[in-house]
Amino acid sequence: MKLILFLLCFLVISDVTLNGQEGKKITILHTNDFHSHFLGYAPETAYTPFETDGDPTVGGFARIAGIIADTRSENPGTILVLDGGDCHMGTLFQALEPETGFQLHLMKKAGYDVIAVGNHDFDFGPSRFVDMIEKATEKGGTPVLLSGNSITDPDDPADDDFEAALSAGHIKRYHILEKDGIKIGLFSLLGEDADESAPYALPITFGKNAKAAKRLVKTMEKEGCDMIICLSHSGVSRNKKGDWAGEDVALAKKVKGIDLIISGHTHVLLEEPLIAGGVPIVSVGDNGRYVGKIEMLYGPGGTSLDRYTLMKVDDKIGADVSIHNAIEAQLEKVNSEILKPIGLEYKEPVAMADYPLTVEEHGDMAGSNLGALVADALYHYVNSEGPGTDIAMMALGVIRDPILQGTQSVADLFRTMSLGSGMDKTPGYGLSKLWVTGKEIKNVAEILIFLSKSTPSNFCYYSHLRIEYDPNGRIFNKVRKIEMADSDGNFSELDTSKDNDKLYSIVANSYMVDNLGLIKKKTFGLIKVEPKDASGNRMTDLSVAIADFDVGVPGIQEGKEWLALLSYLRHFESPEGEEIPVIPEYYRNPDRSLVTVSGKR
Repeated sequence: MKLILFLLCFLVISDVTLNGQEGKKITILHTNDFHSHFLGYAPETAYTPFETDGDPTVGGFARIAGIIADTRSENPGTILVLDGGDCHMGTLFQALEPETGFQLHLMKKAGYDVIAVGNHDFDFGPSRFVDMIEKATEKGGTPVLLSGNSITDPDDPADDDFEAALSAGHIKRYHILEKDGIKIGLFSLLGEDADESAPYALPITFGKNAKAAKRLVKTMEKEGCDMIICLSHSGVSRNKKGDWAGEDVALAKKVKGIDLIISGHTHVLLEEPLIAGGVPIVSVGDNGRYVGKIEMLYGPGGTSLDRYTLMKVDDKIGADVSIHNAIEAQLEKVNSEILKPIGLEYKEPVAMADYPLTVEEHGDMAGSNLGALVADALYHYVNSEGPGTDIAMMALGVIRDPILQGTQSVADLFRTMSLGSGMDKTPGYGLSKLWVTGKEIKNVAEILIFLSKSTPSNFCYYSHLRIEYDPNGRIFNKVRKIEMADSDGNFSELDTSKDNDKLYSIVANSYMVDNLGLIKKKTFGLIKVEPKDASGNRMTDLSVAIADFDVGVPGIQEGKEWLALLSYLRHFESPEGEEIPVIPEYYRNPDRSLVTVSGKR
């Protein structure tokens, strides 16, 4: 009898222990591709974080901080807050980051534990990124920063600061922490496409995802981790069949030992976890519009997904007052140090949009009304305030945010083309001007059409240029006709033969122009474009192509794409009774600069 009682007690105790292990839950909040969107949008002037008045804005970092605080109070000791990379670059706030480290410290204050380093976090270069970390550390610290597969060059001093940050532990390959007795390992990756989109990270490059992941997972398993999470700034996407694919799907299938992938870079919103190779993959789009909440169970059988919730960051969310006040204080610095010197204010109204202007990377790219607007804006700006041009070009990948219906402020319009920096303190890429032949214009169009098929960010919008092309034509031979407009908008066919040695001027941002200089290399010599100056001399150093918008002032006075948009919108008419201009009805459905045709030539 005693033996039976003993066995019964043993079974009961064992059952309680096992159930306790099975019931151990880790709650993970995650974001990705936040891009410095501190204030809800769009337009930002409608953002009222402390009033549930039904305002239409989404996002807002004070709201995200409110979600973190509420979730942490509900799950004391068992919550992780993670980010999948590209937390920087996307609003006017970015301009002060190298000097202040404001965002990294604010993310720490809001409750983030670990964040991945993305390609746009390097947009100021490796040394300036380290400056951000150091400034944030002086303010009180940063979340743990991960860069699992970055490769530095020991012979190049340009990444010495980054190497020093790795050695000091300010940036880590992986990180291990413990929650409720569960040992959790985290590491990050930056994928191949993100690597190609990080020219300013050089000389830092990034190793192959699968190889780096296998090495890091093995290391963390040896250190006794119970759960392994990958923050992968690589992304997922649909393939030609409409199935989920991409670098993170491949990673999940190739590498064993990963329990969860928090994906970033492609700005994809997954309403439910994507399961690949038995591994859940989650991604919440971009710009802080959503926060993901994933609950993972750990027990004798390992780690499993219990529940997933996608939370929209909107007017219903309670905002954190201290975080919002810190953002408002930083906004005043942006006004005084960045905008006031060029005669602007952050919330200053510029124009009214009666309809949305958008661009879709995975939809009808050629039909984008926003693409047409910004290309025309660039042409108008350069010809009215700058050195003049025959053609303006605008890459889809540079257009970051839509223009949604309502009053558009300086801040709203900056967000549409927020990337890059130039030689001055005004944020944004500088504009470059170069000269090419008609044949080279065709070559540029051919390579961009080819590249955009696999990488939509290469799709280009033109002003004063119209291209007819056959999408089913042979590689690098799809363009059927090119027409160029004069200053009055009258089109005539462009002679693209080798016999036409006339030079035509092109203006685009400096990043795009730099890539035009690499076309021969990218096409293995099949396509040749040689950027030239007005006299026809080849430009071997494309930094000399930066356009000077005021030759009467010493040095180069740069023009910026976002300032071009402001200038263009301000020249439109204000309807009777309105104080600001209205974007014309024409741009609701404008003419296309790329038109598809069929048939052999």
